[in-house]
Amino acid sequence: MADAIDWPAVHAEALDILQHYLRIDTSNPPGNEAPAARFLGSLLEAEGVPCEYIETAPGREALAARLRGDGSRRPLLLGNHLDVVPVEEEFWDVPPFGGVVRDGRIYGRGAMDMKGAGVMQLMAVLLLQRRREPLRRDVVFLATPDEEIGSVYGMRWLVEHRRDLLDAEFALNEGGGGLSDFAGREDGRIFLASVNEKSVGWLRLRVEGTTGHGSLPTGDNSALRLIRALLRLADWDRGLHFEPGTARLVDQLSRAGLLPSPEDSEAFEQALRSDPAALAMFINTLNVTVIDSGFKANVIPPRSEAVIDCRLLPGETLEGWIEQVSERIDDPLVSVRPELDDFTSTASSDFDTELFTAIREVVEEAFEGAVVAPSVASFATDNRFLREIGMPSYGFIPCMFSAEERAGFHAHNEFLTVENLNSGCELMYEIVRRVVC
Repeated sequence: MADAIDWPAVHAEALDILQHYLRIDTSNPPGNEAPAARFLGSLLEAEGVPCEYIETAPGREALAARLRGDGSRRPLLLGNHLDVVPVEEEFWDVPPFGGVVRDGRIYGRGAMDMKGAGVMQLMAVLLLQRRREPLRRDVVFLATPDEEIGSVYGMRWLVEHRRDLLDAEFALNEGGGGLSDFAGREDGRIFLASVNEKSVGWLRLRVEGTTGHGSLPTGDNSALRLIRALLRLADWDRGLHFEPGTARLVDQLSRAGLLPSPEDSEAFEQALRSDPAALAMFINTLNVTVIDSGFKANVIPPRSEAVIDCRLLPGETLEGWIEQVSERIDDPLVSVRPELDDFTSTASSDFDTELFTAIREVVEEAFEGAVVAPSVASFATDNRFLREIGMPSYGFIPCMFSAEERAGFHAHNEFLTVENLNSGCELMYEIVRRVVC
């Protein structure tokens, strides 16, 4: 029998690794993830884990490391991404690439999204290697670039050019975890493992108008027409929709008394609307993120445009959504076009797998009264590319995240608590161990 794990030593090691990892600036654009891939690879190679570095573009690399099993079961893929979104450093209270530890928190761009989770996966692989436990499956650690801008040089590239690295029974990546609060409750018992995710359907609204001097009372002002269109969208009640993942979620939470029954439609909808993150799993969302109109105070703008970040539920098509938006705006002079060429919509991953079962059992043992339910992630992850090729893929980081912690995604002063890093390493190891040993 292997010796007991010295968890305090593992915790200290993980914190040190994450601090160094956060100090590698992988802001995307431009990405430049190769140094990060080499850093993680050096830690694995030092323990005898073979690594491959895959260049997907100049300065951009993916890291693939593999622990060999006996082949009696197909591999488990642990996926994470190396890149992070850019920062506005003037709004941070600490250096965003400093890996600063303060008041039980480790600050840095990527602490939550998703270098912290990458370190949890890394420690699971290192512990399995050190303990030499017999493995039924290969364990593939795959750290990819370019996730934050569509994965053209990341997971999408690997699907197209290195499918051999993706031969696995199932995958574990980002897209879920524990919620200290959900739909108006603060029980700290709800854990969501995403089995599907919403699709990205960015749209560009464009209005052509008549330019002229700002002193003239023209009735053809492109900015005003655009504003009227945006107000129509802002007041649009799109209703609630269910798909297999969210239907199962509602059933489990309502039976556990954590969510009103859908039969009480008023209470159910009120609970969801009290929590934007919960509501986002049941509606197609849209947010105006860019407005471009005019160039001078006394010139009527000849053209006005807006970009809308739309996240669509599984089953929606981009063409159908554009038609719905156009009908809602109800103005033929407002054109609605896709902002992105790519649109991906995938089927939900099966809940009845060894990996999903391990997630549920480990969490229920660690957190008294925990409810682990499948969900639909309200944002895009690399899981969508794996689901497209038929691989069940789950989004789950085994931590209980506070609302403040979750708000750090893509925001200023992003942080992960040291407590979550510690517990996440322990639970990630146990989930992986149960699946592969």
